[in-house]
Amino acid sequence: MTKALRIGGASGFWGDASVATPQLLAAGGLDFIVYDYLAEITMAILARARDKDPQAGFATDFVTAAMASNLAEIARQGVKIVSNAGGMNPVACAVALRSEIEAQGLQLKVAVVMGDDLLPQRDEIAQSAPREMFRDTALPPVEKIASINAYLGAFPIAAALDRGADIVITGRCVDSAVTLGAAIHHFGWAASDLDALAGGSLAGHILECGPQATGGNFTDWREVAEGLAEIGYPIAELFADGSFDVSKPEGSGGMVSRGTVAEQMLYEIGDPQAYLLPDVACDFSQVTVQETGEDRVHVAGARGLGVPDSYKTCLTWADGYRSGHVFTFYGLEAEAKAQHFADTVLKRCRTALARMQAPDYSDVSVELLGAESQFGGLRNAAPAREVAAKIAVRHADARAVGLFLKEATGLGLATPPGLSGFAGARPKPSPVMALFSYLTPKDQVRVLLQDEAGELDCSTMSPQPVIQTARLEAPQAPQANRLAEVPLVDLAWARSGDKGDIANIGVIARDPALMPWIWAAMTPAHLRQVFGHFLQDPGTARIERFYLPGSSALNILLHGALGGGGTSSLRNDPQAKGYAQLLLAAPIPVDADLLAGLAGQK
Repeated sequence: MTKALRIGGASGFWGDASVATPQLLAAGGLDFIVYDYLAEITMAILARARDKDPQAGFATDFVTAAMASNLAEIARQGVKIVSNAGGMNPVACAVALRSEIEAQGLQLKVAVVMGDDLLPQRDEIAQSAPREMFRDTALPPVEKIASINAYLGAFPIAAALDRGADIVITGRCVDSAVTLGAAIHHFGWAASDLDALAGGSLAGHILECGPQATGGNFTDWREVAEGLAEIGYPIAELFADGSFDVSKPEGSGGMVSRGTVAEQMLYEIGDPQAYLLPDVACDFSQVTVQETGEDRVHVAGARGLGVPDSYKTCLTWADGYRSGHVFTFYGLEAEAKAQHFADTVLKRCRTALARMQAPDYSDVSVELLGAESQFGGLRNAAPAREVAAKIAVRHADARAVGLFLKEATGLGLATPPGLSGFAGARPKPSPVMALFSYLTPKDQVRVLLQDEAGELDCSTMSPQPVIQTARLEAPQAPQANRLAEVPLVDLAWARSGDKGDIANIGVIARDPALMPWIWAAMTPAHLRQVFGHFLQDPGTARIERFYLPGSSALNILLHGALGGGGTSSLRNDPQAKGYAQLLLAAPIPVDADLLAGLAGQK
């Protein structure tokens, strides 16, 4: 029987802490360490860097910080490395890493997976005129396109490992592929082993955000607060059937519990019964998350429903300019003064634009942070005496954005009293790199593996029809003799994130008996009461709910809730990172006797 596979997750984004690699190496006993660096906007940034320098366009700190000081120990322990740090230039990343390996006199083989970069085919792509997969909009003008990348899968990574690679570098692949590729290599899974592939993908999803599985961004943050400075990075111990255990290095900070792992499982997964990856369509609705020991959780029950015939593809394009600034006010009537200042700034700017016969700003955002502006109609605070006025604008012309910045700072002596702030340079207009997502048939993407033995075409993979499963609904809440209204945080954990312009909020019942009450309360009406001020465009605003009986959870999608999302948005929270906190603060009805009984069991 093949032994379990132990993988450490060392990076969740470009800029993650450099302590993860030495911490995981010190823990010992790992077969792999995996790194995820890429987000949609990261690809646009790396594309611009490559345009300026043909040897740039990858996550340089993978080589200089994660690898350079740890290569000798990696070689000594025989730990293999898989990373998507290649970004827009995986070959250059490999060249830099091989140079470092040679300089240290080590014998480590580096392989590269490439083929995700479709920018050279942009004219052909434009002729095929794909539609945006979430909003059904048309392809942007070809001359404005900055990057096009297909999200590749895990089998090419496994092929590189099969050929003896010690370190595998990829361009854009799905985040979980760095883990799944290692598992395919280790267990010998085939494309038809759908449930195992789904389980390995879920393990990768738990690892891909690093310490978010071990107490980072956890609802019950006070339980882990003392050890956050030394938080442990996650370790997944995978088994041949695709189930796995989650743990962290002994003695490290943070916590591994049903709550921390379940929050990460629901993080940005969309429809849990149709989580589509290039290697497998996953159903996570029946997944169980069970504590089996201190800082150890067992995860099982992922199902594979088929193999999609296309790659999700993300295109970024130049869509005008934006900028903003934060102006602080404090003292009597600070909130009213800040709002009046913002209105005055925008009035002056619009007058100037009209005088220049220029169009109005395409988007404007004013948020008074400190005055519960994020809470919308559920605000319950008195008028604030200390606020930060975030004012931002967007326009097709950088000069119009520059005008706003000039007028806003130029009103410093013509403002209501109480304006203050830490002095610094005036911000500049920033280009908006908008996101356009669509599907590319797999037979239109050539995936190549490059290593010391040469090149191998890894393009072929037969799709398998994806099974459509029936929607699940939570059982109805039973009759109650008495009702109590309590904030959701008393009943559940929750975590939120984004996918483009869609907010994703996962909610997990602290006790399964509470789930019917939580489901009954999370109606579209309640969700609009909490988030209605963010759902402003009737053309895009839509709410979906999904039930996950295995983990006593539900996933909520708020379409059109992020003002465009990413850098297209002017919002203070364009990635919905705090949306779960708004939902957790809102009260819902629950059986008072059930609550009392559960409290008595603690």
